[in-house]
Amino acid sequence: MNKDTELLNYIYQNAKMGIIGIDNIKNEIESEELLAVIREQQKDYYEICNQATKMMLENNEDIKDISSIAKLMTYFDAKLNTFDNKSNTNIAKMMMKGSNKGIIEIQEKLNNYKGADKKAISLAKDLLRIEKRNLDNLKKFL
Repeated sequence: MNKDTELLNYIYQNAKMGIIGIDNIKNEIESEELLAVIREQQKDYYEICNQATKMMLENNEDIKDISSIAKLMTYFDAKLNTFDNKSNTNIAKMMMKGSNKGIIEIQEKLNNYKGADKKAISLAKDLLRIEKRNLDNLKKFL
């Protein structure tokens, strides 16, 4: 697998985990304000996934989806962490931890894939910007 494909698959998987994480938590959110912020984040993740998918299909590359085990672990983590605490603060912290993890991993990929296609690098930077914005938007719920 070449660098461009690896980077695009990573971008796709990172954004897809955001979508899955939000799907697992949004029914636990009681605040309409927080729910609106989370839905906006999910919309951004869908856009990144769609762009990564389009770029890989244009290059006749295979898309590697998230493993079933990772999806299941994310589901149980969300349910466990909201079982007895559905406060805005708790949910914002959970979402911020995911965004922080994404920021670290995206930056690492950007550092390691400097020779990748400019469009793939640009999409990774878009995802990084989205994750940073997500953190800022969630801070008011702490």
